[in-house]
Amino acid sequence: MKTIGSLSLTLLLGMTLSASANDSVTEAIDNSKQWAIQTGDYANTRYSELDQINKDNVKDLRVAWTFSTGVLRGHEGSPLVIGDIMYVHTPFPNIVYALDLANDGRILWRYEPKQNPDVIAVMCCDTVFRGLAYADGKVFLHQADTTLVALDAKTGEVKWSVVNGDPTKGETNTATVLPVKDKLIVGISGGEFGVQGHVTAYSIETGEQLWRAYSVGPDDQLLVDPEATTELGKPIGKDSSINTWEGDQWQIGGGTTWGWYAYDPDLNLFYYGTGNPSTWNPAQRPGDNKWSMTIFARDPDTGMAKWVYQMTPHDEWDFDGVNEMILTDQEVDGQQRKLLTHFDRNGIAYTLDRESGELLVAEKYDPAVNWTTGVDMDPASETYGRPTVVAEYSTEQNGEDTNTTGVCPAALGTKDQQPAAFSPKTNLFYVPTNHVCMDYEPFRVSYAAGQPYVGATLSMYPAPGSHGGMGNFIAWDNIKGEIKWSLPEQFSVWSGALATAGDIVFYGTLEGYLKAIDAETGDELYRFKTPSGIIGNVMTYEQGGKQYIGVLSGVGGWAGIGLAAGLTNPTEGLGAVGGYAALSEYTALGGQLTVFELPD
Repeated sequence: MKTIGSLSLTLLLGMTLSASANDSVTEAIDNSKQWAIQTGDYANTRYSELDQINKDNVKDLRVAWTFSTGVLRGHEGSPLVIGDIMYVHTPFPNIVYALDLANDGRILWRYEPKQNPDVIAVMCCDTVFRGLAYADGKVFLHQADTTLVALDAKTGEVKWSVVNGDPTKGETNTATVLPVKDKLIVGISGGEFGVQGHVTAYSIETGEQLWRAYSVGPDDQLLVDPEATTELGKPIGKDSSINTWEGDQWQIGGGTTWGWYAYDPDLNLFYYGTGNPSTWNPAQRPGDNKWSMTIFARDPDTGMAKWVYQMTPHDEWDFDGVNEMILTDQEVDGQQRKLLTHFDRNGIAYTLDRESGELLVAEKYDPAVNWTTGVDMDPASETYGRPTVVAEYSTEQNGEDTNTTGVCPAALGTKDQQPAAFSPKTNLFYVPTNHVCMDYEPFRVSYAAGQPYVGATLSMYPAPGSHGGMGNFIAWDNIKGEIKWSLPEQFSVWSGALATAGDIVFYGTLEGYLKAIDAETGDELYRFKTPSGIIGNVMTYEQGGKQYIGVLSGVGGWAGIGLAAGLTNPTEGLGAVGGYAALSEYTALGGQLTVFELPD
């Protein structure tokens, strides 16, 4: 097993958040009584220093209050809390509520955009939205139709709006945005519609577009320097992307950027991953298909990429690389290093030096993963950094119109977008996972703008030979590259985790349970069943001297698309409907925020 050697882990939260970051955001993050950014901090740790609720008293939690969003479908993301105001979002039509926490949650204002409902048909896997952002007295909403809106945080007044994409081509949005300095970093969805993925910076003050960097294409569109931008320490070279595509396939090559973003203000780099190449039929796009399935480190001022690392070259399974990058500082052989940990859809957990892009650890975080024997970790090898594909599970080698069976993980990955958490008290990562396998049959498909460009039929089911369920919640040691403990779940864990200084970790289940776990042992300390399945991310805040825990419930997302969209054909929902058919026996649609407290 590949390890980093002797490491002493410390939390990046302790790093100096320099003036290079947006001052209003860093000040808000520094106040642990607030929940100022979707992932808790710029480092994406989802860790809170609040400890009023702890492992000794969490068993006494009770519901403090609830709020109905008025919308069904999948509720991902979480509310924000700035001062005494909570900002709550919904899935399409992307309503925003401002609630007065000092006045029984009275609605101060609401914003309900008028969007063309046709956008629903071009949203891949439910009409989810992963949450609002805050900076400089504004709340930012990136709507499903790609309209980016800046709202006055006090009044809800629209300060500016701009359109980031074209839904008629399949470009939509499901992700939150990242405020950095004077810029707002914004991604795009639509990999299943053959779009050319990109990340864009807009002015926080005016909404003016400042730069745009594509995931695939020529160097001037990628915003790379062929000699200065590196992969695993080597320059990527001229036309690094288009040389790995056949003809002009890159123009509809995917690589969308619908995941999470992290930022290191000391290095002045932000980090994110790119999604699957289009189409899902690998035979139609020979080559490595760079830079889909890639971790990017970019300068937010210019958009220029410092380094890249492609995790799944020539993806054959839809293993999008968009999951969050979690930033920590670690001591490596007596030397302090800045690291990045990423739990990829492909079932491999990566640890890299986030300054140089050096690969340090790459290990499976679910023993069911079988499409690869592992990643080549020999720097002298020609295949250094590449996964070794098992021929039996190669959908391309088996050929078009051939059903490749028993591939683990399924296309939704060992973990999808549901974010993990990190605790500096245990030096562990807490990871919600899918324990799911699939059958995958690629077929030839033609591109038409605004129409699905998938080219594969899937079916999903629990990983065989284990606990019979479809999920685990694990504690991961990113130094040793191994699982410390694992909690089996009947269904995938599609909720984002929260770790706190109270020595507990929270997550939600698809049946609707909020659970509290001992951060050290994994022992369950508390559970409460909310009105609908939880795919939201648990958050915490303090108001009036009291700590609260909040979570959105409302089943949906890819795993819950059958319930959310009323689908019944087992292969619908890109294969998820059949795999999660039993979910309807445990929960129903809903849209509610539930807030918990300790009794007085």
